[in-house]
Amino acid sequence: MVGLWIGFICFILLMLALDLGVFHRKAREVRLKEALTWSGAWVATALLFNVFVYFIYEHQWFGVETTGHEPDGRAAAVMFFTGYVVEKSLSVDNVFVIAMIFQYLGVPPLHQHRVLFWGIVGALLMRAVMILGGVALIDRFHWVLYIFGAFLILTAAKMLLVRHEPDPRRNPLVRLARRLFPVTDEFMGQRFIVRVDGRLALTPLALALIVVESTDLLFAIDSIPAILAITTDHFIVFSSNVFAMLGLRALYFALAGIVNKFHYLKLSLSALLVLLGVKMLLKDVLHAVPGRTYYTLGAIAVVLTAGIVASLVRARRLSPEEKP
Repeated sequence: MVGLWIGFICFILLMLALDLGVFHRKAREVRLKEALTWSGAWVATALLFNVFVYFIYEHQWFGVETTGHEPDGRAAAVMFFTGYVVEKSLSVDNVFVIAMIFQYLGVPPLHQHRVLFWGIVGALLMRAVMILGGVALIDRFHWVLYIFGAFLILTAAKMLLVRHEPDPRRNPLVRLARRLFPVTDEFMGQRFIVRVDGRLALTPLALALIVVESTDLLFAIDSIPAILAITTDHFIVFSSNVFAMLGLRALYFALAGIVNKFHYLKLSLSALLVLLGVKMLLKDVLHAVPGRTYYTLGAIAVVLTAGIVASLVRARRLSPEEKP
C-alpha cells in the first residue's frame, strides 16, 4: 500500500509541474475554449484513473488486501466516482466565491491562474491532513459519524440561508498579514512578495491567495464529511478529492462567467448534503442494504440533474430573446 501512495503522490507532483512549468509557464489570460478543453481533459483523466482503481481493488494490487479495504473492484470504482462527483459539484459553489474574491480585489485575469494554482497546492495539503484525521476519528470513535451527519444537514441549511459574500478586509488572516507586512498598492506582476525600501512586502496578489486558501479551508470543512459519508477508505477519499481539486482551475475559467445562471445550484447542493447527512446518520441501518453505494450514486445524479435542468429552464424563460 505504501507503493501505491508514493506512486500517486509522484503523479500529483508531475501533473502540477507540467501545469505550471510547461502549459502555463508565462502569465496569460485563460480563454473559455482552453478552459473547457482542460476541464474535459481533467474529467477524462479522473475517469481513466477510476479504471485503475477498479483493477487495484479487484485484483488486490499494492497490498490492499492487508489493510481491510473493500476488495471488490466494482464497488471501489463506484465509490471513487461518487466521491468525485460530490466534490466536483460542491466545487461549483467554490467557483462562485472565488470569482467574487477576484472581482473584489481586482485581480487581473492575466494572474488569476497563478493564484488558483498555488491555492490548490495549499488546499491539497490541508485536505490530506483533514481526510486522514477524519478517517482516523471515525475508525476510533464510531459515534463521530453521527456528528458528521448532523453537521452536513446543518451545512445544507446554512447554504440556503447564508449568502457567501467574502469581504477580504474582514478576513482574520488578511488582517494578520497586514499587521506583519506592508502591502503594496499595485500588483507587481506575478509576484506575491517584493522588497520595498529594504523590507519584505506583500502584493495584492498575495492577499488574494490568502483569502482563496482560507475560503477553501471553510469549503473543505463542509465537503470532506460529505465524502466520508460515501466511504472511509483513505485512498479512495483522497484520490477522488485530489482529481476534483486538480480540475478546479479549469472549472473556474469555464464557469466563472455563467455560474450565476444556475439559480437552483444552492438548492440542489443543499439537497445533496442532506442526502449524505441522512445516509451517515443511518449508516448502521443501511449497512445491510445490498448495492447501497449504487443507490447513493443514483440519488446524487437525480438531485444534481434536477437542479441543472431547472436552472437552464429558468434561464431560458428569463432570456431577453424569449421576451415579447
